[in-house]
Amino acid sequence: MLTASIGALLEIIDTSITNVALISIQANLGATLAEVGWVVTGYAMATVVMIPLSSWLSGRFGERSYFIFCLTGFTVASVLCGLAPSLGWLIGARILQGLLGGGLLPKAQTILFRAVPPSLQGVAQGMFGVVVLAGPALGPTLGGLLTDGLGWRWIFFINVPVGLVTVLMALAFLEPDGDRAEASTPVDWLGILLLTACLASLQVVLEQGHQLDWFEDAGLRQLGLLAAVSLPVFVWWERRQRQPAVDLRVLRHRYLAAGSLFSVVLGMGLYGTVFVVPVFAQSVLGYTATQTGLLLLPGALASALTMALLGRVVQRIDPRLLIGLGAAGMVFTMLWMAAIGPDTGAEALFWPLIARGITTVMMFLPLSLASLGPLPREEVGAGSGFYNLSRQLGGTFGIALLTLVVERRTTLHRAHLVEHLTTANPLLQQRLIALQAWLQERASGSGEGPAQALQVLSRQVDRQAALLAYGDVFRVVAVLFLAVIPLVLLLGRPRPAAADATP
Repeated sequence: MLTASIGALLEIIDTSITNVALISIQANLGATLAEVGWVVTGYAMATVVMIPLSSWLSGRFGERSYFIFCLTGFTVASVLCGLAPSLGWLIGARILQGLLGGGLLPKAQTILFRAVPPSLQGVAQGMFGVVVLAGPALGPTLGGLLTDGLGWRWIFFINVPVGLVTVLMALAFLEPDGDRAEASTPVDWLGILLLTACLASLQVVLEQGHQLDWFEDAGLRQLGLLAAVSLPVFVWWERRQRQPAVDLRVLRHRYLAAGSLFSVVLGMGLYGTVFVVPVFAQSVLGYTATQTGLLLLPGALASALTMALLGRVVQRIDPRLLIGLGAAGMVFTMLWMAAIGPDTGAEALFWPLIARGITTVMMFLPLSLASLGPLPREEVGAGSGFYNLSRQLGGTFGIALLTLVVERRTTLHRAHLVEHLTTANPLLQQRLIALQAWLQERASGSGEGPAQALQVLSRQVDRQAALLAYGDVFRVVAVLFLAVIPLVLLLGRPRPAAADATP
């Protein structure tokens, strides 16, 4: 359990650990902000391609062998990232890191489902859930501390000792691979090519869309068209193959299909809000990276505590009930956070962020059991790949969607606010006079009061518009969770412990 969870943690933390170091990397390697963004995009693109292929690769080379290979390669790629002398080298090493890390998350969950008996699945998935939920929150905080204290290269070097210890643990504790019937089957190269074209182009569009103004950019239009064409061709091709690279037949289980769809929204709520809240705290509230990490810490601790408690009792409760309650609680929490105002501070966000951590756990842990628990053991690997891919894509969709909402709604709210700032408005005149007096007092009568007063007022309007926009973001997340609550009726219940003979 510990070996699989640490392996998954390495991949999840590296998804977000570079976000806070991009400015330092940009300055050190002499790149533009658009260019350095590929450090994040390249990793995400490679990861999302490998997740659904992990089941086929482990079937061909052995589950234990593939997991150890991914751990070892991920550690070596981390060293290459840390030694990168140029941006091109770093992006290439990050893509390699993503290709190898993409197999860690689904394989870790598959190992837990196959190696741990059903009677202990609640505890096992609870530990795995702590990793998945804590990773996105720990990544930026750890990245900020390492970048400020030791330099950006250490956000990669920190993986080396952890990776080496985990490799040794995997060699010692994971059971040897048995016979592999898939080792002699032909390789579905066309299926792999179509999957890569679809997921890689989609990931680039979602990651780079905000910077390049979406489909106003010719390159993104072409990639979007490639994704739209390659997806149906991939589905058609894979359904015709006796030994496909990705077994789509596993989606015939309605509980897995419904759970994967629910997982998309859960990924949007998990990764999307983890992305939005730090941006809100730093850009609107003026928090430092360390203060932002401390702001998120109570919610992360609440998630871990809830996961530990829930892991002990989840086997005795219908997981669908917990998922429904968690989704309803998330709707309430997002509407609570939408009520942010100009005076919002850490104390006003404390309880909503704790509630978010608790309700996320109430969905995450039971959803894994209700989606993957009823599957036949031989199909757990393929099902885990789909399930984790849906959450990963949900996170990417969520970040892209919520970023777009913030951008568009900020512009709209600012336009509405400015409509009321006319010279005929006596409140405006009073505010300008007060600001001018305050500025002249600070500047010792420099005579620049009127112009500076207008600049201060403009910044205040920008802040108010941003506050309203972030409130809209949280309402959007609330609506999404409300919309997927009916999917709970399609989920299943895990296999009873008596049905399993695993010692």
